[in-house]
Amino acid sequence: MPRPIWNGTVSFGLVSVPVKVVTATKSQDVRFNQLEEGTGARIRYRKVSEATGEEVPNERIQKGFEVAPGQYVVVNEDEMTALAPKASRMVEIEDFVDLDDIDPIYFEQPYYLAPDQAGAKAYRLLVEAMSELRKVAIGRVVMRSKESLVAIRPLDGVLCMETMRYADEVIPAHEVVPEVDEVPAPSERELEMARQLVTALSGEFDPQKYHDEYREQMVELIERKAAGEEIVAEPQVEEPGKVLDLMAALEQSLARAGRGSAAGDRQQARAAKRGGKRATKSAKATKKKATRSRKSA
Repeated sequence: MPRPIWNGTVSFGLVSVPVKVVTATKSQDVRFNQLEEGTGARIRYRKVSEATGEEVPNERIQKGFEVAPGQYVVVNEDEMTALAPKASRMVEIEDFVDLDDIDPIYFEQPYYLAPDQAGAKAYRLLVEAMSELRKVAIGRVVMRSKESLVAIRPLDGVLCMETMRYADEVIPAHEVVPEVDEVPAPSERELEMARQLVTALSGEFDPQKYHDEYREQMVELIERKAAGEEIVAEPQVEEPGKVLDLMAALEQSLARAGRGSAAGDRQQARAAKRGGKRATKSAKATKKKATRSRKSA
C-alpha cells in the first residue's frame, strides 16, 4: 500500500473525520535516459548562466517573473514564505454539490482518503450519506505548501479527493474554437442517424477494456532487445485520407454497427494481433529450445 503523503481531518458542520491522503494513481509511462552514442554514458544537465556560460550553484539562483521580454521581477524566499498559505491539517467542507454539476475539465489529480481508526465510524457515515444523496463535497486543503480547491466524493466505498482547477484556469471553449457556431446545423435526418449510431455503439464503461497499446508495444520492444534480438524497424506509410460524404459515412457506420459495434471490431482485431504476436514469440522460443536440445544431444 502506498505511504500516506498527508494526515489531517475532513470537517463538515461540527463533525470531524480523521483521514490519511494516499496517492490514487501511478504513472506507467516508459521513461528513457539520454546516453552518449558509443560510450553509453548518461547525459547530465547543468544550470548554466546565459551571460557567462559558467555553471551557477543553487545558492546563487533566484526566482524571477518575466514581465516583458528580458525583464524580470525578482521575488526572494522571504517574500514567498510570507505569502505562502498557512499549514493546516483541516479540509473544511464549504459546499455539497451534485456530481453532475461539475464538468470533468475541473478535475486534476485524484487521491484516496484512508480512514484513521479513531474516526472510522464518522468516515463510514460520511461515505454512506454522500453515496445515498449522490453529493460531492467541495473544500480546500493545504498540501505540500500549496492551497488547492478539492472535491471529495464516495468511490467504491471509500472517499476520493481530487484537486481541482480554479475557474480562471479553464479557458472558455468559445475562445479556442469560435468558428464552431458558424458551422451549418445538421439536418433532422443526419441527426436521427447520428442518434441511432450513438445508441448502437453505447455500452457500459469498463476501464479494463482499454490498454495503452503504445506502451505495451514499447515494453515488448525493450524486452526483445534486452534478450539480444535484432530489430529491423519497418518504415511507416501513412494511408491517404478518405473523404466521405457525411450521410454516406453515417450509413456505412450504421451498417457496420449492425454487424457488431465498430469499437468491438477494433478491440477484437487488436486482441487478435496481440495474441498472434505472443504466439509467434512463443513459437520462436520453442524452436530455439528444440535447436539447443538437438545440439546438446
